[in-house]
Amino acid sequence: MKLAVRLAAVAPWLQGRLDAGRARGRDRGDISITTIIIWVAAVAGALLIAGTIAVVMSKYNGKLSGL
Repeated sequence: MKLAVRLAAVAPWLQGRLDAGRARGRDRGDISITTIIIWVAAVAGALLIAGTIAVVMSKYNGKLSGL
């Protein structure tokens, strides 16, 4: 019973939020330059780490195989 009361209270709030979002207009989906910089830095960092691991593994591969 309490769940139904809570859901009944949430429904108008959610509808109001959706209406407010629609009133602001359509989202064009523009990506800010900051987001692009962060993504490029993250990908470059991941590639750098993967490359470093590959170099270390290839360098010490013979020594690690005897363990």
